Amino acid sequence: MTNKNHIISRREFIKQSLFGLGGLALLPYLNKSNTLLDEWPEAKYLARNTVYLPSSLPIRAKPTTDSTVIRNMQEDESLVWLREVVGAAPLGRYNRCWVETSEGYIYAPSVQRVRNVTNEPLLELPPAAEGRGMWAEVTVPYVNMQLENPPARAPWLNDVAPELWRLYYSQVAWIDDVRSDGEGNIFYRINERYGTYGDIFWAEAIAFRPITPEEIAPINPEVEDKHIIVNVNQQTLSCFEGENEVYFCRVSTGRKLDDFGMPADNWTTSPGTHWVWRKLISLHMSGGGTGAGWDTMAIPWTSLFVGEGVAIHATFWHNDFGNPRSHGCVNATPEDAKWIFRWTTPAVDYQSGDRTDTMYNGTRIEVIEPLY
Repeated sequence: MTNKNHIISRREFIKQSLFGLGGLALLPYLNKSNTLLDEWPEAKYLARNTVYLPSSLPIRAKPTTDSTVIRNMQEDESLVWLREVVGAAPLGRYNRCWVETSEGYIYAPSVQRVRNVTNEPLLELPPAAEGRGMWAEVTVPYVNMQLENPPARAPWLNDVAPELWRLYYSQVAWIDDVRSDGEGNIFYRINERYGTYGDIFWAEAIAFRPITPEEIAPINPEVEDKHIIVNVNQQTLSCFEGENEVYFCRVSTGRKLDDFGMPADNWTTSPGTHWVWRKLISLHMSGGGTGAGWDTMAIPWTSLFVGEGVAIHATFWHNDFGNPRSHGCVNATPEDAKWIFRWTTPAVDYQSGDRTDTMYNGTRIEVIEPLY
């Protein structure tokens, strides 16, 4: 059973609320077939396929790779997430977690646990430092985007078909305009502020939850002795206030081997003592070389601590926390990354969404590789 009726009823409610509000500007032409939200199963949690190469993910009869394949999930498809179970790890992998879904078992590292929560759009954005705008979080499995200012500039836009230009559950973006399509559907304009190539998008507003300033307020700002320990061998992160551990989570640090099984020393997370020197609510991150590069927009809750690009940040493209997966960064779940972002210093102002401190006053981070 899908939530098609739910989406339709929400749209009808919004259309009724728009009557008499003729001042809302109209959008330029949009391709409706690839703009309105898709349909997903009704459930508290869904499992979204994150595998693109190949663009399918096996659904199996049992939580093991030698069991029967029921069918393959397609790109970004979501199924009902029933529970997480322990099964057999595939060859060459360590993670033994699988997700039981409404149709069978899926290897857990390959799916993102998401929700499908639509929101009532704002017809007027709140005042901002320059004009109007707000930070907003995606609360549906994904939302399709259309480019306002072609041609596409960011590398990732040229690597996938336009129908796959999407933002995913938990991504955060700056919204700076709101318009109607003339038929009661409301759209937000997504205009990245940091790391952007200059691409500007429109996406359906009901997919976004506004983030309030109170939501990013610092946690325990009165505590001066804060530090973080990232244990590369155990793939864990601990937050300390003095000698007291106040937060713990599993993370994914830099990989030691590349896709061909060769040593990748430039991908390892640098051991030693570092400091958080810049924090951003949302950042477009890119780097690497041809064939091994990356380019991802709207990465939320980013805390940079080494050079220009190594950071603790939210991750939505895998669910393999506890195993090395990154190009040097510390991947965390969106919930963990957000807590760490709020707890660490320097504190970030909501309006700018960015704070730099190059005087080593940010929270200290120790990256360790103990032998035991």
